[in-house]
Amino acid sequence: MKSLLRPLLALLLAVGAAAAGSAWWFSQWLDRAGPLPETTLVLVPRGEGLAGIAARLHDAGAVGDARLFMLAGWWTSFGPALKAGEYAIAAHESPRAILAQIAAGRVFQRKFTVPEGLSSAEILALLSKAEAMSGEAPSALPDEGTLLPETYNYLHGDSRAEMLRRMGRARDELLQRLWAARDPALPYASMAQAVIMASIVEAETPKAEERPVVAGVFVNRLRRGMKLQTDPTVIYGITRGLRDLDRPLSRADLAQPTPWNTYVIDGMPPTPINHPGRASLAAALAPAATKYLYFVADGSGGHLFAETYDQHLRNVAIYRAQQK
Repeated sequence: MKSLLRPLLALLLAVGAAAAGSAWWFSQWLDRAGPLPETTLVLVPRGEGLAGIAARLHDAGAVGDARLFMLAGWWTSFGPALKAGEYAIAAHESPRAILAQIAAGRVFQRKFTVPEGLSSAEILALLSKAEAMSGEAPSALPDEGTLLPETYNYLHGDSRAEMLRRMGRARDELLQRLWAARDPALPYASMAQAVIMASIVEAETPKAEERPVVAGVFVNRLRRGMKLQTDPTVIYGITRGLRDLDRPLSRADLAQPTPWNTYVIDGMPPTPINHPGRASLAAALAPAATKYLYFVADGSGGHLFAETYDQHLRNVAIYRAQQK
């Protein structure tokens, strides 16, 4: 009897040792650096099972062996919890870390950036080129000034129509706050007029620190009944925001009677001329308290301001001398 027990015990010990060795090796493999040389996006569709996810990760080069990755899903109990979405798998990410990332649903956040001061046509052109969004960009142009230029996060498959709605809601929420905090003495009959002013400020200066001053100039002109005489409104009357004006404005342009030509009309134009950003909206509703009535470019991206027309003419001469 003893002669039979000894070989059986030896066999059991050998099997146990092999199993323990395999478990140790697999545990080490789970935390071993993966083969991916650089961060790579991997899309996990809705309804994809563990086998399909393992195959996608293998095809992307994130895991070296799809079957071992499936076994890892069962071994760690992450497998049933894996979630759909687009994931940025970091270079040399371990199988355990990949499983944890997908189980937690830490999806990749894409970004859609709209620069300040674009027209509706320009924003729709950007939107149509945004990667990984679904649906077509609407064919009808949104009203100028109704969207907030900003950087928006989105996920793979989010719709272009919903992105436009988000931009509109963001603009409305910001405008409501700024309007509620405004000085009631500002010469705006409505929030819409404040947005028109903000769009003009946006077009006139790229410098955030100048925007309240520029807004103050135009508010002063409105209060005195002076024409705004701002070139960007003339350009918008010619192009309607559908194209760039690839030439300087002429005297004929300044005399052309369009609803947006503030050299011809009194007060503000009927609509915004672009989509102003946060700083310009804030400047329009909290303009600087200033006596300036005029400004001209200083040749370096900023402006020279003046209280009187004679001072303005001197600033114009300085600008022209710099241009020469």
